[in-house]
Amino acid sequence: MNQAVVYARVSSREQEREGYSIPAQLKLLNEYATKHDLKIAKEFTDNETAKKEGRTNFTEMIKFLKQNKNINIILVEKTDRLYRNFKDYVLLDEFRDLEIHLVKEGTILSEKSRSHDKFMHGIKVLMAKNYVDNLSEEIRKGFQEKAEQGEYPVNHPMAIKEKAQRE
Repeated sequence: MNQAVVYARVSSREQEREGYSIPAQLKLLNEYATKHDLKIAKEFTDNETAKKEGRTNFTEMIKFLKQNKNINIILVEKTDRLYRNFKDYVLLDEFRDLEIHLVKEGTILSEKSRSHDKFMHGIKVLMAKNYVDNLSEEIRKGFQEKAEQGEYPVNHPMAIKEKAQRE
């Protein structure tokens, strides 16, 4: 029986507190493993943005895979749960025998994958990166507009106090 690691991620503490996304991802990935006769060696979860490299448990997963060369399968829900930055994409691409099972996308990526599948995956990685870049841009734009209107751009204690005094 082939062994795999599972990786699930949410972007923020708020999503983690809602409590549904990580368990739902793990359930999906465990069901997939059972259906495909894969033994799960270890589960890794993060509640951090994938905008930048260096997520805590993603890094631990990389270390684990390097130490356990007989485990060469990652199960993940979809591309943007695994990474939203190009450095992590390149890092995983350097593993020669690695298979990445993108369960919701119905794709298995490996060194033997067709060039078209690799190309489409690369586009999905760039789209995921663009999503976070655009989100940051829109947030900065909103903060700038609030500041120009004389408001605090975030829930600053002074803004909360002023709002309470107005009401």
